[in-house]
Amino acid sequence: MTPRIFVLLTGLVALAVVEPAAASALPPLKETPTLARTHEGDLPPVSERIPAEPLIVDLATKGRVSGRHGGDLQTLIGRAKDVRLINVWGYARLVGFDDKLNLEPDILKGVDVEEGRSFTLHLRDGHKWSDGHPFTAEDFRYYFEDVASNEELNPAGLPGFLKVDGAGPEFEVIDPLTVRYSWPSPNPDFLTNLAAARPPFIYRPAHYLGKFNQSTGDPAFIEEAVKTAEARNWAALHNKLDDMYNGRNLELPSLQPWVVSRDIAGQRFEAIRNPYYHRIDSEGRQLPYIDRVVFSVADGRLIPAKTRAGESDLQARNLGFSDITVLKQGEADSGYKTYLWPIAKASHMALYPNFNVADPSMRKLMWDPRFRLALSHGIDRLMINEALFFGLGAPGNNTALPQSPLFDEHLRRAGTEFDPKKANKLLDDIGLTERRGDGLRLLPDGRPLEIIVETAGESAEQIDVLELIKETWAEIGVGLFPKPSQRDNIRRRAYSGELQISVWEGFNNGIPTPAMSPAFLAPTSHIQPSWGAWGDHFESNGKVGSPPDFKPAMDLLQHYKAWLQAQTNDERATIWRDMLAIHADQMLTIGVLSEIRQPVVVKTDVRNVPEAGIYGWDPGAQYGLHRMDEFWLDRPVDG
Repeated sequence: MTPRIFVLLTGLVALAVVEPAAASALPPLKETPTLARTHEGDLPPVSERIPAEPLIVDLATKGRVSGRHGGDLQTLIGRAKDVRLINVWGYARLVGFDDKLNLEPDILKGVDVEEGRSFTLHLRDGHKWSDGHPFTAEDFRYYFEDVASNEELNPAGLPGFLKVDGAGPEFEVIDPLTVRYSWPSPNPDFLTNLAAARPPFIYRPAHYLGKFNQSTGDPAFIEEAVKTAEARNWAALHNKLDDMYNGRNLELPSLQPWVVSRDIAGQRFEAIRNPYYHRIDSEGRQLPYIDRVVFSVADGRLIPAKTRAGESDLQARNLGFSDITVLKQGEADSGYKTYLWPIAKASHMALYPNFNVADPSMRKLMWDPRFRLALSHGIDRLMINEALFFGLGAPGNNTALPQSPLFDEHLRRAGTEFDPKKANKLLDDIGLTERRGDGLRLLPDGRPLEIIVETAGESAEQIDVLELIKETWAEIGVGLFPKPSQRDNIRRRAYSGELQISVWEGFNNGIPTPAMSPAFLAPTSHIQPSWGAWGDHFESNGKVGSPPDFKPAMDLLQHYKAWLQAQTNDERATIWRDMLAIHADQMLTIGVLSEIRQPVVVKTDVRNVPEAGIYGWDPGAQYGLHRMDEFWLDRPVDG
C-alpha cells in the first residue's frame, strides 16, 4: 500500500508528514444494513466501495460517540431551491475547515504547496463517485480543459478564483491520482475557495458530463439529447446538467455524503446516503450514519410553528431570534431542545455609509470621520440589546469576533459607547451648528440633516433596530427615515450614488484567520454597499467604475494587495489587523450588535449535534463545520 500522507495546511505552506499505512491500519469494516433496502442489494461490499485509504474519523477525540446506521432525518425549507443546502451541510470538500478553523484535507489525501503559487493535489486511491465510477485526475482535467476553458460553456473565460493578475494557471495531470495548478505569483485564496460553503467544484464527473460535451462526446448522441431536452444547443444542455451545487439534476454523480434522489412535485425532496462516501469512523462504519435527509417545503412564515409542533428533526433555516421564546415553550411537548449558536457574522446588523453618494453635501459628511463617529456615539446599543435581544448580544463594531485569532476587544469597543454629548460636539465641530425649531440640524445649504437608511426588507429586526436608532439620533439633531426596498435595487442605487446609508448584516465572515481573504474589507466588489463603484473598478481591472480617491479606501486596497503577496502567516496576520484597525478607527461601517443567537432545534434522539456550535456561512457552511455526516438517530430503524 502506498504511504499515507497527512498534510497540515498553515497559510501558504503545507507540511507533509509521511506515515506508512498497512492494510491492518484500517479498522474492521462494517456493512451498512439499510443500504440493502435503499439500493436493492445491488452494491459491492464496503471494502470495495470506500477508498483504499479512507478518511478515518476518531469521534472520541471530538467528544462524540460512534453511532449506528439508519433512519430518515426530517427538515423544513421555505422554497424548493433550498434543497441545495444538502451540498452545503454535507460539507465534503477537497479541503475543509475543522472546528478550530484549520484547513485539512478531506476528499483529497493531501496537498503540497510551494511558495504559495503551486498546488499539487493528491487524490485517494480507489475513491469513487456516488454511481461507483472512479474519481480520478481525469475529472479535474475535464473541468479545466473541457468546461472552464471552453468558450461556448464559459464565454467570459476562466472564473476569477483561477486567475492571478488576470492570468490562469498552468494545469498538469501528473498521474491518475495527482494534479497540479501553478501560477507565476501566489494565489492565497485558492485553498480557502475550495473550502467554501459554495465551493467552485474544480472537478466534474467526466464520465457523465463528457457524453454531452461537443469536445468529448458522440455528436449523434448529443444531437439527440439536445432535441429531447428541447435545449438551445449542446452548451445550454451541458450547463443545465452541470449542477454540482443546486442538486436538481438527479442523474449527476456526487461526492457528497447524501445525494438528492427524489423530487416529489417540488414539495418534498429526498437525499439518500452516498454508498461510496470516503469517510469512515474508527470502528469501521462508513459515514454518513443517517440514511436519508428529507426536505419538506413549507411557507417560511409557518416553519417556526411547524418546528414547535415537532415536524422537524433538525431546524435552523427560517428560524430567527424572535422565535426563541415560542420554541423553548414547545420543547417538552415535542421532544426537542433549542440550542442557541452564536451567529458568525461580524455584526448582526450594521449601517453602511455610501462613500459614492452623489449629493455633494452628503458626500462631504460621509467622508468626514467625525460624522461617522458621531452617528456611532448616537446609538444606544445597550438599550437595543435589552429591548430586542434579551441582553444576549455583544454591543460593538463590525469586526472580528472572539472566536477569531484576529479578535481585538479594543477594536470591537472603539467609538461605540452611547455618548450624545460627545456626538453633539463632533457635529458642532464639523460646523453643523444651525438647527431648526424641532432641534434637527441644518446642512450648510439649509436643508435639514435627514438621512434615509434603506433596508432590503428581508428582516423585521432591521426596522425595529432602526426605529430605536431614530429615537437616539433625534437627540443629536439627526433625522433618520427607514426606507424598505429590495436587495438589487439598493445595490443599484448605491452604485449610482442615489443611496445615502443602507442597513445590512455585518461582514459575513466574523471569525477570520490570517489565511482567509480580507477582500471584503477593501473596495474589491461592485456589490459592496459602501463603495460599489470603486469595487467595480477593481473587479473589472479598471474597465468600469471609478478608482477610489478616499484615503481609507485606498489604504485598504493597498493592504489587500499586500496580503495577496505575503509569504508568511505572520505577515498576513499583521495586514489583517491593520485593515481591521482602519475600519474601527475610521468607523467605515457602523456595527450595532454581534453574537446574536441562532436557534437550532434538535430532536432529543438526534445525536452528535453540538450544543455549543457556530452558525455561519463562510467559514462554517451552517451545519457543515460540525460535520453533519457524523450526526445519527438514536431511534429504532428498519434494517
